[in-house]
Amino acid sequence: MTFRARLLACVLLLPLAAPLAAQDEGDGAAEGQLPEDAPEEIIVTGRGLDAALSTGIYATTTLERETIIASPSGRIEDVLRGVAGFQQFRRSDSRSSNPSAQGVTLRALGGNATSRALVLLDGVPIADPFFGYIPLSAIAPETLGTIRVTRGGGSGPFGAGALAGTIELESAEPGEAFLGSAAINSRAETEASGVLTQRLGRGFAVASGRWDRGQGFFTTPDSQRVPATARAAFDSWNAALRTAAPLTDTVEVQARVAVFRDARTLRFRGADSTSEGEEASIRFVGRGAWQFDALAYVQSRDFSNIVISSTRFTPTLDQRRTPSTGIGGKFELRPPILEGHDIRIGADYRRADGELQEEALNAVTGRITERRRAGGATANLGIFLEDDWQIGPLTVNGGLRADRSSITGGFYRAVSATTGAVVGEVNAADRADWSLSWRAGAQVYATRRLDLRAAAYTGLRLPTLNELYRPFVVFPVTTEANADLGNERLRGFEIGLDWQPVNAVVLSLTAFDNKVKNAIANVTIGPNLRRRANLPAIDARGIEANVAAKFGQVSLDGALAWTDAEVQGSGLSADLDGKRPAQTPELAATLTLGWEPAPGWRVAGTLRHVSSQFEDDRQTDRLAPATTIDAFLAAPLAGRLSLVLRGENLGGETIVTRNQGGSIDLGVPRTLWLGLRYGF
Repeated sequence: MTFRARLLACVLLLPLAAPLAAQDEGDGAAEGQLPEDAPEEIIVTGRGLDAALSTGIYATTTLERETIIASPSGRIEDVLRGVAGFQQFRRSDSRSSNPSAQGVTLRALGGNATSRALVLLDGVPIADPFFGYIPLSAIAPETLGTIRVTRGGGSGPFGAGALAGTIELESAEPGEAFLGSAAINSRAETEASGVLTQRLGRGFAVASGRWDRGQGFFTTPDSQRVPATARAAFDSWNAALRTAAPLTDTVEVQARVAVFRDARTLRFRGADSTSEGEEASIRFVGRGAWQFDALAYVQSRDFSNIVISSTRFTPTLDQRRTPSTGIGGKFELRPPILEGHDIRIGADYRRADGELQEEALNAVTGRITERRRAGGATANLGIFLEDDWQIGPLTVNGGLRADRSSITGGFYRAVSATTGAVVGEVNAADRADWSLSWRAGAQVYATRRLDLRAAAYTGLRLPTLNELYRPFVVFPVTTEANADLGNERLRGFEIGLDWQPVNAVVLSLTAFDNKVKNAIANVTIGPNLRRRANLPAIDARGIEANVAAKFGQVSLDGALAWTDAEVQGSGLSADLDGKRPAQTPELAATLTLGWEPAPGWRVAGTLRHVSSQFEDDRQTDRLAPATTIDAFLAAPLAGRLSLVLRGENLGGETIVTRNQGGSIDLGVPRTLWLGLRYGF
């Protein structure tokens, strides 16, 4: 952890010291006795404010803890794949992909490695400040209590990042003093995690850590392997400390500090990448008549990557550092000024800055031929107002958001390492503008078992520093940056229903039409040459369905997303008109059948299918459909100790994750895990 991050962590945690210490001192009463005039016990949850009434108006899926901790892979992206419409940029998991390609989106609005969905952890945006990817390996599922996924653009806090929707990760409430797990798989890869909880007066502290490492599997098909081919080795760890304490009988303070590091090798020996970060946040939550949520956070991230020649198998690029910083905060107020109304007023701010530092290398001599630097800053100030109005069986929602976004200090500079002469240079002009976003919807309780809903909305996303200023190469294709990229804007609507035909079955169905104007995509402009550009639009129309059923000891959970997505192209992208966006499947479905024969037991099997998609915008490189079967078994051994067996891709399906001109990468093969778990 850097000195700056350590100092900030101490500052953020300092306000907790006094309340916690004071609570431990007691008031002189005998143990187990309270004064006659003692106030009602204060319950500290560590959570934010309760979800708004409007949550049910928009297409929303909530995952509970028992689902989150029963993933066959033990990875957060595997958990989220059970949500209709969730999509990663590539099909790779977070052990075998380049971290900078870990963008997530919803509703098949993909085709870009940057996240189009807003991902929050305890209210804090966690996307990388420079690249916009999500550090999936730094999110330990065992520390989470709930996940709420809302599809479709939104206003509200940090709404400028919620172009395709919002994924809210909430930490679990403090439970047992210790939770722990360890596992080993059929390739002798290991994972270990622990969660330690300490009650401190009426507050608590939770320390957690996780370490995953292994030799990985060959992502390269047998027919394309060479002596330099390497397994996708990985070594990642993360640690976090989260605390909460009451300040008054209605106000609590929460603080969190975390660090992570993730090292991976992809395709060839020496093709090593690392991503690491430190972050800290402090939050004040008031649950009185005038509810409020005040948050401040800071993130420090870095990324490095070495590119290996696919012909000589020697380094050609050393992207040695990409330091970036993100800072931000929000204030949300819920005043009780109108009966029947749930009003939310607030403002938020985010700023990201970073700089690429890389050297091009001669593949024969290994000498530096060119030095490159690129970077800048983006910022966004948002003001929002939202109201939920309940009128008998009808709930109406309306929200407005104004954003002032700015892009400043942008540059790219490449100089010769031998002469110092400028090889290429871009000095982008500073720019700023205001944008207005809105959303509105209604939900009616038509019958005791049937809810009907409809909504319309807009959304906004700023281009990342990576998209604006960083060119890159994924053999054999070079992609140029574009400092003139504009903001993406979404406009969409949806209608849906939630039906409970019998007590044991809940069905949800949503039809939607979402259009992203100025969608940023990698557009082919020549042989093995692409350039980031704003497409006129990507239009995605589709249907999402969810089913949850429980009959005694047997449960069934299913999700399906069918999407008809197409590019609207003109000018440079005219020949893309009517084509499906890159990396966008038409159909994705998942079905999990579970059985809990006795307390502590859990047996589950998951069937997943993803239809074919295209690697590129011209639809020349196809990724075949993939159908996988996963399994999970937890069986109690003694007390709180359980045996856990997990299986990934049990059918041994060939999962093609990348196909560029016939150069192919593969996803996870058949993998079996054996482990022990205590206290879950």
